[in-house]
Amino acid sequence: MSGQTEFPSAAAVRALEYATHGDPFSVLGPHRVGERIILTAIHPGAASLSAVIGDEEYPLERHPAAPSVFVGEVPHSGYRLRGTSGSGATWEIEDAYRFGPVLGEKDEYYLGEGSHRRLWTVLGAHAISHESAEGVHFAVWAPNARRVSVVGDFNQWDGRRHPMRRRGATGVWEIFVPGLGEGDTYKYEILGAHGGVLPLKADPVGFGAQHPPETASVVRDITGYGWRDKEWMTTRARLHDRSAPMSIYEVHLGSWKRRPDEDNRMLSYKEAAVELVDYVVDMGFTHIELMPISEYPFDGSWGYQPVGLFAPTIRHGPPHEFRDLIDAAHRKGLGIIIDWVPGHFPTDAHGLSRFDGTALYEHADPREGFHQDWNTLIYNYGRTEVANFLISNALYWLEEYHIDGLRVDAVASMLYRDYSRKEGEWIPNVHGGRENLEAISMMQRMNDTVYGEVGGILTAAEESTSFPAVSRPVYLGGLGFGYKWNMGWMNDTLRYIKNDPIYRKYHHHQMTFGLHYAFSENFILPISHDEVVHGKGSMLARMPGNDWERFANLRAYYGFMWGHPGKKLLFMGQEFAQPEEWNHAVGLNWGVAAESAHEGVRALVRDLNRVYRKYPALHRQDCESGGFGWIDANDAESSVYSWARWSDRPEDPPVAVICNFTPIERADYLCGLPRPGRWREILNTDAALYGGADRGNMGGVTADATEHHGQPASARVVLPPLSAVFLVLDN
Repeated sequence: MSGQTEFPSAAAVRALEYATHGDPFSVLGPHRVGERIILTAIHPGAASLSAVIGDEEYPLERHPAAPSVFVGEVPHSGYRLRGTSGSGATWEIEDAYRFGPVLGEKDEYYLGEGSHRRLWTVLGAHAISHESAEGVHFAVWAPNARRVSVVGDFNQWDGRRHPMRRRGATGVWEIFVPGLGEGDTYKYEILGAHGGVLPLKADPVGFGAQHPPETASVVRDITGYGWRDKEWMTTRARLHDRSAPMSIYEVHLGSWKRRPDEDNRMLSYKEAAVELVDYVVDMGFTHIELMPISEYPFDGSWGYQPVGLFAPTIRHGPPHEFRDLIDAAHRKGLGIIIDWVPGHFPTDAHGLSRFDGTALYEHADPREGFHQDWNTLIYNYGRTEVANFLISNALYWLEEYHIDGLRVDAVASMLYRDYSRKEGEWIPNVHGGRENLEAISMMQRMNDTVYGEVGGILTAAEESTSFPAVSRPVYLGGLGFGYKWNMGWMNDTLRYIKNDPIYRKYHHHQMTFGLHYAFSENFILPISHDEVVHGKGSMLARMPGNDWERFANLRAYYGFMWGHPGKKLLFMGQEFAQPEEWNHAVGLNWGVAAESAHEGVRALVRDLNRVYRKYPALHRQDCESGGFGWIDANDAESSVYSWARWSDRPEDPPVAVICNFTPIERADYLCGLPRPGRWREILNTDAALYGGADRGNMGGVTADATEHHGQPASARVVLPPLSAVFLVLDN
């Protein structure tokens, strides 16, 4: 190797050979040495290697210190590499090390600061054109790594072939690999902070992934989708206002419907864009809420232990087909909410756990960083880059996929450092308290960011404690969420309804207690997947009595729920009273849905949605105390509840809701009403259409000016057994 003793050095090429060189671009590729251009390339297994420029070929010599490294002189840097194998096979490729960096100074500044709001535009794998070549730009944050390589089928998963360029103090490594594109699989091979090679890591900002149980990331070009939902996007803000009706159908896409004749496979996104969307439109819901869509390794976690936060799960198709589902929903007038999981992540070796050999995304101390309930890791919200990663991810779904809302999972577990921990198992905050100040700050920043950057969206918190001001603006000291799930209402009312009616009078307060705090937050009333798993049974199975009574109880409960202040959420299958507990591995019991009693419940839910949307009194002041007034909250002996709902507009008529939770018909129940006049019966859960016996009020009642229940008027009302009756004042 005459004349090649100074550059590259033997130590440098040995470091390349053993994949320990932390700055490969300082050696590989073309480098000017004096008046010459010296080209260094690494190709394990090559018998020979040369540089090709036009019609000329410039042989490279194998370096004596490293059999995989070849060195030679070239006239300029516009070359390709041509190699031969021991068997005589030849190949010709572009050399990744002749290309300059892709990330610019501004990217580097914001990455270093940990404030790049649209992190996905610079990190991850992007199919691009760079310096007149087509390929993929890879970039990953691994600040404590000694060396990072991108590996895949394209380089035999060999970490020596494509070690990456470190971008200064940012902790980001990048490389442009020409010739790659959509569908290529890859991972990162990382030489950790302590010198050991880590398990291969999936891309934290990857846009696609292999189908589990395979764990590699997949290059996905997420640009260039032809959205057709402009009308929806420009008008959706009014549908998310507190005064708008909101009735949400919660869906686990993997088990909403299966194809039994095709090996029980799940629906694709494109199939759901037709079947699910049309069904939900017919049922009158305003939104579909999808349980977590971001990629996850274990089906049994239902998506709540995600690994690929930027990748829609491949279980139903690639990213553009997920967009097909959203676009179809929007064009039919439906919003899409997704469950977002910033509370924890699994310990799977290919995930974020000790990503660069250190506790990077998680806390090092298990008293802060390990979730005992779920055997998962907790994000280090106090680390700027980690908080920015999560906030950027929230923005990503809203911007790139036109998602209309984020329901944030397990907020309570994020708010408290002692969540589900015993004394001595947690570390107090800087003030000695139990609140997780860093998580609170992250959620506030997230809400400020997404509401500030994207028009017309919503966020909702699954928060099960009495933490104050969850759905109040950040500038007023709140967490900044648009809505909060009312877990207290859900727990109280489900405890009440499971009682035999003979005992309900002793638990009467469980149905009224929620009104003491109903307007302290912007509440969603959730009957979610959590209420129909883990031995709890289905909603129908919770109801006491014989078959007829169980269905009647359920219909009355739904009437109570839809008449109660608060937005509505119902988990799939409960709209037709599926008798079995939810099982994520099989489809819903659509066979039973066609039976008359089940179809009756479905018809009721459809009509409850219709009535809820049609009559402003039932939704315009869902979150305002002025929209609700008890008629009688104290008739425990009869287990009857009655109240009035009001709009904030004088032209909208009030609605009265009366619920009878005993199996006794009350054919002459004197009920106070807010005004005299004709009150039309707009819904009765005992209607034959719903599976009842058609006992009711012959279309309505007439209230005279006789005071009762503290109301200025009253009427004799027929209350069928186990029923809810809705009356509206005819103007």
